[in-house]
Amino acid sequence: MGTTKALWTREQVAAQIVAGKTLVIYNKLLLSIPQAWLDAHPGGSLAILHFMRITRTSRYVVGTVETTEHGWEPFVPPTMVGWTRKVGGDGQLEWFREANVAHNTVPSEVLLIETETGHNALAQTRGPTMSDLILAPTELSLQVQSQHSAAYKRLHKRIIDAGLYQTCYVTGYGPEVARYALLAVISAIAYTHNWLITSAICLGLLWQQLVFTVHDLGHMGVTHNWTVDRLIAIVLADFIGGLSVGWWVDNHNVHHLVTNHPSHDPDIEHLPFLAISTAFFNSLWSSYYKRIMTFNRFTAFVVSLQHKLFYVILGFGRFNLYVLAYGFLFRRAFGHKRAKGGRWSWWLEIIGLLFFWTWFGAVLIGCGSWSKALIYLLVSHFVTAPLHVQFVLSHFSMSTEDLGPMESFPHRQLRTTTDVICPPALSFLHGGLHLQVTHHLFPRLPRHNLLQASGFVKEFAKEQGLTYAEFGFVSGNKQVLDVLKGVADQAQIMSMVAESEIRGAMEKKEQ
Repeated sequence: MGTTKALWTREQVAAQIVAGKTLVIYNKLLLSIPQAWLDAHPGGSLAILHFMRITRTSRYVVGTVETTEHGWEPFVPPTMVGWTRKVGGDGQLEWFREANVAHNTVPSEVLLIETETGHNALAQTRGPTMSDLILAPTELSLQVQSQHSAAYKRLHKRIIDAGLYQTCYVTGYGPEVARYALLAVISAIAYTHNWLITSAICLGLLWQQLVFTVHDLGHMGVTHNWTVDRLIAIVLADFIGGLSVGWWVDNHNVHHLVTNHPSHDPDIEHLPFLAISTAFFNSLWSSYYKRIMTFNRFTAFVVSLQHKLFYVILGFGRFNLYVLAYGFLFRRAFGHKRAKGGRWSWWLEIIGLLFFWTWFGAVLIGCGSWSKALIYLLVSHFVTAPLHVQFVLSHFSMSTEDLGPMESFPHRQLRTTTDVICPPALSFLHGGLHLQVTHHLFPRLPRHNLLQASGFVKEFAKEQGLTYAEFGFVSGNKQVLDVLKGVADQAQIMSMVAESEIRGAMEKKEQ
């Protein structure tokens, strides 16, 4: 493929991508990423195939690339337009077309070719074409986006120089550990006195609060050591909470990279219950879940009521997390486990979940009757609903438009994310994650340092002419409900049109 000194043209890079190579441009260097490295990436291969961050690059460098004065004009990653690499019948990797995706290019499975008679004809292709990699016309300026990226690097250095990556164990996590212990003790004492509702509420609050620390651990934001953070996270998430930190990291990394993209961000893909964009009416393919998000008459009916059912649906949010987490672990059981810590962490998570359902099952049985056990189950799980409300507030009311890979990382995060304004005394209710804009720009920052860092980010946004969005909790809820109602109204119109067409067809048939 060339030497480390070779200068590659855009055409050569595109040709190698079409041929199945995974190429990354990093500081004008061209990197060729082997499949084994993709499979072993601890954040999942999609985190690489959508975007890429590499710190150890020398062994993958195959050359340099031609750039404009404003930098490299990116190609559209094949994954973004529905192409993926899978093992074929002969045991070799080959291109596989997934399905319809929402993107600002029109993916082509056929090429127009010139025949001997001078007419255009259709030729089937066996992978993405050069045209699939070319950006559609966009209002974005490569120069401006490059300026944002350069300013973001300076902002990052400022964050580092301020020591904000250093974890405050005593003042940061000390009060949290005390709060966790208090909730656990109150829940246990209340249970022994048969105060089941009180016990269930405190247990649910404990789960809700633990998620914030698991979130930090998943980002390697506590000890900054992958193994240590993962072990602690498994204890908290799996053994105590009954969830899977492995699933969460795999899901969450993709969310951070392609935030609010209808086809690619799993955190906004909630059909048949919720849709925050009419793009979902097109039965899109989810590149994360590897399935079509079917939008049929039933889905249209549910979505038409989503603004009325919103809080009810989120009340069952934790049950949905069980389904997603256990489905992920099941697929991992029959898929590759070459990702970092894949084998031992998978087994430890399985042991953790068995432990969780053993102790929590004993708690439910000890309630005395099936009706009391059901109430305990529902109350403990519904109490966690505010957590789900908080997370959707940060994104559901923001843009879901795809501006393509030319868009800089800071531009996308500020466009798709908002803060929830909260008094400092109540920030523990949000776990400090109400400062989502700063968190999305610097995911590995310990939560306790986000407030200070957000001051730097606001200065950055003002200097770069970017909008730093923030809403109060009440106004944020109203914004989300307005978005949901807008989509619901469109879904209702679709249902009415479909019913009218069916009646018309039936009447015509009778005639």
